[in-house]
Amino acid sequence: MSDFAIISDAIFAVVGNRASGLKVTDNAVSLMLDVSGLNAEQRIEIEADVRAAASQAGAQSVRVMLTAERITPRLIAVASGKGGVGKSTLSTNLAIAMARAGRSVGLVDADIYGPSQPRLMGVEGVKPEAEGKMMIPVMGAGGVPFLSMGQLVNPGQAIAWRGPMAGNALSQLVDAKWGNVRDIVVDMPPGTGDIQLSMIQKHKPIGAVIISTPQDLALIDAMRAISFFDTAKVPIIGLVENMAGYLCPHCGEMSDPFGSGGAEAAAKELDIPFLGRIPLDIKIRMESDAGTPPALGEGPISDAYGKIAQMVATWIDTPKDTTS
Repeated sequence: MSDFAIISDAIFAVVGNRASGLKVTDNAVSLMLDVSGLNAEQRIEIEADVRAAASQAGAQSVRVMLTAERITPRLIAVASGKGGVGKSTLSTNLAIAMARAGRSVGLVDADIYGPSQPRLMGVEGVKPEAEGKMMIPVMGAGGVPFLSMGQLVNPGQAIAWRGPMAGNALSQLVDAKWGNVRDIVVDMPPGTGDIQLSMIQKHKPIGAVIISTPQDLALIDAMRAISFFDTAKVPIIGLVENMAGYLCPHCGEMSDPFGSGGAEAAAKELDIPFLGRIPLDIKIRMESDAGTPPALGEGPISDAYGKIAQMVATWIDTPKDTTS
């Protein structure tokens, strides 16, 4: 487990989603601490608890910035035109990589009928609490707060809901008690149907990341997703190519079972940013199933997610022309 994972687990075990923007560099820790609703004595106590937890986890210096600001989170949709292209895995690792870069980020599993984030985030079976009518996100891997329909039903239970019921459930996940989370990565359902449309109309994302595998059939579906967001006037942040090449662990030879470069070529043709490639690697499957997503660690896979997260963050922070 990386220093970031050890320290973040220690801090979030103490203060939950009051902490955000955690950054760990050479055992120096900085973070924002939401102290809204606390009196002076409680603020001093919670800050001391954070410093103690970080120090016990190995941090040599701890910088805590107190804030009582309440903000409305920005939504970043991660979408595809079809299932089975790795959308949920990308959403999980994108959120974790953004958190590792010091951003205050949460995660919503909006795939109502096929929720998988509880396992990916390492908290399968943990149900969220509520404050009034608002759910409180569960703290998952890497200290990323998240909510999923998978936390509200029994494992393996089918969710046979019509569109309005599913839409209402999704609203509960988005309109939760997110504290001072600034950005929420939303793992969208596959396709371009009623739930997706309701989500965009009620909770308009600031942008969408589209994921595809390299082969032509997947790219055709990805283009449908791009067209869907264009019609809804949601900007496209960029396109990610998943399962882009397989490195044999025995002989070291690289092969391309799904083709190569198709997503990058499509991005160029559509004049949208190409955000990067994620290879087909058994490590991703094993670590995801174990609830320790590879973006938590070090190495080429973590770096690939980190570069995509950096490009997404740069897009978010770049002022947009709102005159057109």
